[in-house]
Amino acid sequence: MLCRVAQIRRCAASLSQAVQQAHRQKHTLPDLTYDYGALEPHINAEIMQLHHSKHHATYVNNLNVTEEKYQEALAKGDVTVQVALQPALKFNGGGHINHTIFWTNLSPNAGGEPQGELMEAIKRDFGSFQSMKERMSAAAVTVQGSGWSWLGYDKQGGRLCIAACANQDPLQGTTGLIPLLGIDVWEHAYYLQYKNVRPDYVKAIWNVINWENVSERLQTAKK
Repeated sequence: MLCRVAQIRRCAASLSQAVQQAHRQKHTLPDLTYDYGALEPHINAEIMQLHHSKHHATYVNNLNVTEEKYQEALAKGDVTVQVALQPALKFNGGGHINHTIFWTNLSPNAGGEPQGELMEAIKRDFGSFQSMKERMSAAAVTVQGSGWSWLGYDKQGGRLCIAACANQDPLQGTTGLIPLLGIDVWEHAYYLQYKNVRPDYVKAIWNVINWENVSERLQTAKK
């Protein structure tokens, strides 16, 4: 009788895992709310098309494949494979998370300065908008190799912070800060237009920052 109960439990567990796998929704490439050429002249259409439809799409596809392998390893109880898949999950998952934020941080006919509560928080934590802009730009320019510069929210401390992350490391998973605004400084984000002059790209991108989106992110982060 005990053997029969154990067998039923094993079958139920296997069925539960199978159902979870069947119902796990795959990640998809998010649509942009603007055309590829809408951010010109600051970011040209060729860069946007390659960046979104090729690079981001690759992160999404690889993330789905890695998650499937991870689920299989979980079902088998194969801890070795689970550990081996962690770097791929971090890299492709971070790439998907980061870019999904990045596209919404940008907008045609944007730029300028933030308003309201966001501006007050910037002044409180950095002294001025210009100071924040300079510090975040410096963090972006000085990233070694590829990575990101971020304006994040420290929920515990109730303040804004600037941080740089290497590669596709996600801000929140790496530092605990909630991401509000990110600047992608991988070469594919600017090289076709700005060649190897990263500072020119960083200077230009402030002209298309969607401060309404950043403000909305701050409001959500504070809840």
